[in-house]
Amino acid sequence: MAQKGVQLDRETFSCSICLDLLKDPVTTSCGHNYCMNCIKSHWDEEDRKNIYSCPQCKQTFTPRPVLLKNNLLVVLVEELKKTGLQAAPADHCYAGAEDVVCDVCAGRKLKAIKSCLVCLMSYCDQHLQPHYDVPQLKKHKLVEPSKKLQENICSRHDEVMKMFCRTDQQLICYLCSVDEHKGHNTVSAAAERTEMQKKLEGSRQNIQQRIQDREKDVKLLQQQVEAINLSADKAVEDSEKIFTELIRLLEKRSSDVKQQVRSQQESEVSQVKELQDKLEQEITELKRKDAELKKLSHTEDHNQFLHNYPSLSALSQSTSSIHIRPLSCFEDVIAAVSEVRDKLQDVLREEWTNVSLTGTEVDVSLPQPEPKTRADFLKYSREITLDPNTAYTHLSLSEGNRKATRMRQQQSYSSHPDRFTGCSQVLSRESLTGRCYWEVERRGVGIRVAVAYKNISRAGSWYECVFGLNDKSWALRCEKNSYSFWYNNVQTLISGPESSRVGVYLDHSAGILSFYRVSETMTLLHRVQTTFTQPLYAGLRLYYSPGGTAEFCKLK
Repeated sequence: MAQKGVQLDRETFSCSICLDLLKDPVTTSCGHNYCMNCIKSHWDEEDRKNIYSCPQCKQTFTPRPVLLKNNLLVVLVEELKKTGLQAAPADHCYAGAEDVVCDVCAGRKLKAIKSCLVCLMSYCDQHLQPHYDVPQLKKHKLVEPSKKLQENICSRHDEVMKMFCRTDQQLICYLCSVDEHKGHNTVSAAAERTEMQKKLEGSRQNIQQRIQDREKDVKLLQQQVEAINLSADKAVEDSEKIFTELIRLLEKRSSDVKQQVRSQQESEVSQVKELQDKLEQEITELKRKDAELKKLSHTEDHNQFLHNYPSLSALSQSTSSIHIRPLSCFEDVIAAVSEVRDKLQDVLREEWTNVSLTGTEVDVSLPQPEPKTRADFLKYSREITLDPNTAYTHLSLSEGNRKATRMRQQQSYSSHPDRFTGCSQVLSRESLTGRCYWEVERRGVGIRVAVAYKNISRAGSWYECVFGLNDKSWALRCEKNSYSFWYNNVQTLISGPESSRVGVYLDHSAGILSFYRVSETMTLLHRVQTTFTQPLYAGLRLYYSPGGTAEFCKLK
């Protein structure tokens, strides 16, 4: 009876996860006891669900409970260990439904701790001992307990499969090798395992390298996130300061205009009032004179009339006639302010286009394969327009600034620092980052289809300005029956059939720039692999041939 009581105590103070006596026992709020490490490991696996459960009663907890050591259980478990009765087989040593059973045990079977690949049996600790003591059995191959030992037996010959047929890629027994697998490439299972182990290690090294690469990529992406956030915060802060300064300037100019108008108003009104007072004085004088003349006209004494007339008939000099000009004294102010408003709106529209297009182009995606078909390329198509402020004066832009035409006569463009002054070129309004694709159609003229940094020279030497003759631009020269690629004044001749349409693919972050002949199929003309340090702009250069055109095609 005492033994049974102690056995009950042992079950009471055992962890239901590891089935051993409690180590650093803790108690959950639902009243169940576990080893500290066991319940922590169990809850670590549930971290992804953010819901934690008791392995016994399945009660759930949110958030994860804080575990404290149960000091009472610590004392009781230590006392139980001192009884010396724990050496007797406990229930957790017996095999459960999920355990591999010892094939030798009679009655209630214990859990196996090893399986023998030679005996094709599994053994508990007690029945495994001969494999450690008997010389013949020491040569057997022991592995972790397995329920699949019978899979090592040939179903046809009931023999252990110790060989591998490389021809049929399957395990076989010796009889199979001299029977239906005769003449095949066969080796021992151990030899094949050694060979596969080498490949497995190679695969693991590859996987580990990829893990390291991806971990580096994750760090780079995290750095990119931090850089984006810092850059965005700075952009917002600086933009607010700039707009605040601009608003203050506008408010000051508004105040200045208001003060100027009021000052001019006061001066103008003062002049009018002064003249008005003079006129009113003259009216008063004339009315008095008229009254005297009226009185004289009614005098019946002829002598008296003639005596007084000379002194009354003389009139003072009259003020010249007043000419009222149209009220336009402040129209010039309104016109000037309107002109400032229009210019400011134009600048904001133009620059805001650049802000909205470039400020959001962040490419942090995983490397993507290059497109193969035109349909693939069209997924990255961009609508591109030409910037009139960059156009050479003999280039006329039309079709919503998508088309450039070489003109004999000079066009009436205003002076602008971005304008090409010495070569027949024009740049796009849009900046290009990320993955982009566009197509150019040419007619009646040789052209250069190019990409360039915005800071390429607009005036100066030929080599500083022309697309492809410097290190700030890349250009494909397209002429009749010939192509050539230019970068930094180095020419690369390209063979290929003539086509009026050229496709350009840019992967800015990957540093890829490709030119294609576009017809029924896509034919690669030239591909560049480099590093782009700034946003790019699409460019066109038209050789002298009046009426020749180059146009960015509508692709959507």
